[in-house]
Amino acid sequence: MRELRWGRQGNGGGYRWERLGPREVLGAVRALSCCLRQPPHLLGGERRHTNEDTEWNDILRDFGILPPKEKPKDEIEEMVLHLQKEAEVKPYERMNLEELKEAEDDFDEADRKAIELYRQQRLQEWKCLQRMQKYGELREICGAQYVKEVTNAPEDVWVIIHLYRSNIPMCLLVNEHLSLLARKFPEVKFLKAIVNSCIQNYCDRCLPTILVYKTREIKGRFIGVAECGGIDLKVEELEWKLAEVGAIETVLEKKPKKDIEYDDTVSVKYFCS
Repeated sequence: MRELRWGRQGNGGGYRWERLGPREVLGAVRALSCCLRQPPHLLGGERRHTNEDTEWNDILRDFGILPPKEKPKDEIEEMVLHLQKEAEVKPYERMNLEELKEAEDDFDEADRKAIELYRQQRLQEWKCLQRMQKYGELREICGAQYVKEVTNAPEDVWVIIHLYRSNIPMCLLVNEHLSLLARKFPEVKFLKAIVNSCIQNYCDRCLPTILVYKTREIKGRFIGVAECGGIDLKVEELEWKLAEVGAIETVLEKKPKKDIEYDDTVSVKYFCS
């Protein structure tokens, strides 16, 4: 049985496979191995790199004399590694505000500018977190706290206060709805106060009274049963009313419809009797 060999055709032709006996194969392998172990100057020039894409190297790889050709690096993989390196988190992004202040001298001018922007961002996040932890419930206040809690509230905070009497059912219903909304919108300050502690001789006909404040100004008011939504008021209707004056950002797409039309004269007579 004869083997194939890779040889040049006659008359300057190209390469082709030719029949080669077992002894010839063994001799060729030994000769090639011996050549590769010779110094470059004995081979008539410098030894070619084993990873070059030449026919000679391909023949040597076929005989197992040269190792397999190295695979080129994937360009996409290199790009991903480069982007990952660029996206590495800066040391100061892992620090809190106190650590940033202590390590400020260790950063260069570019880092200091970035740190200042980062500090302002973290400060705003911290204020927002503190606000959300502070609110989130309908809190009771008295008249003596009105100026501090309502009028002098932070300028970026919406304040909703309900003036009520505990013996008026509509006021109790509004308190229930405001409690739900306070948990749903924790960034808004929801308050309630017994009306006599804030305003003496306030008419029951004007209850419930809901006042909406921002930047020390009244942005909206709902006075009496009719303006608050009627005795069949639903929490979605109250949410819509507060959203209309800008106090909350609702996800409701349209104004909720009432099941029945509300008669202000009948309701006021009912609550005042």
